[in-house]
Amino acid sequence: MKRAIITGATGVIGTALLKELAGSGIEVLVLAREGSKRNLDILKHPLVQLKYCSLNQLENIENGTGKTYDVFYHFAWEGTTGEGRNDMYMQNRNVKYALDAVGAAKRFGCRLFVGAGSQAEYGRAEEKLRADTSVFPEMGYGYAKLCAGQMTREYAGQIGIEHIWVRILSVYGPGDGAQSMIMSVIKGLKGGQIPHLTKGEQMWDYLYSGDAAKAFKLLGDRGIDRKVYVMGSGTARPIADYIKIIHEIVNPTCNIVFGDISYSKKQVMYLCADVSELQKDTGWEPMVDFEEGIHRILEE
Repeated sequence: MKRAIITGATGVIGTALLKELAGSGIEVLVLAREGSKRNLDILKHPLVQLKYCSLNQLENIENGTGKTYDVFYHFAWEGTTGEGRNDMYMQNRNVKYALDAVGAAKRFGCRLFVGAGSQAEYGRAEEKLRADTSVFPEMGYGYAKLCAGQMTREYAGQIGIEHIWVRILSVYGPGDGAQSMIMSVIKGLKGGQIPHLTKGEQMWDYLYSGDAAKAFKLLGDRGIDRKVYVMGSGTARPIADYIKIIHEIVNPTCNIVFGDISYSKKQVMYLCADVSELQKDTGWEPMVDFEEGIHRILEE
């Protein structure tokens, strides 16, 4: 891979992948919505070029760079948090935008489209998640991710480019959204506020964003056409354990109380990735443990 394109480069994974690719000598074209305040956070680097293109402009964007690109990474997605996750019309538009991204990848000369799926495609499961684990999404976001993965795979085949879909579990790191569990707990503890928490019994799989970025880079070089990969650390531990680690690192003098918030009706109680296919095909291994990941967030 010599050149790549990224949408959603200001999210937690996009931020890390941009740094990983540019740091490896790979030229990157970032497609971003004009006027977004987060554009100020896009890595300033000689190998990084910014082109304004919102999701609804992907269907018409043309390659005026005079260059041919190799891999198109599509992370941009509307309605990833809050009520937007169950806004059916918004999520349906995301499916169209994903298809538009495949078309754009073709016009820019890419041989491979890599799409970002989600654990929400599975709904609630009690086993390690694999590509062939049964899918039972329970919200618009999950329905749309599942549909986008299937339809972009078919469309990519029709227009003659390769396709990889990555079902991502919980990734944390610099650039993560303020509403995420980890970032909200860090912010609360920094301000001396007692976080309001569930019992924290959920078994969860967290992966540091830098490790996720390395996996995506390797998939761009070694991933197998038309495969679905599940991305996580491959290990799970109770949410309460993660929170206790953050508490000890950020502000051990502040009290934390577990159990003053009830679980939601559709609370996922077990979330863990089977990363054996990812490891087998790319040689990838996660390197940053949770404690080190929290320290890296605080250093940013």
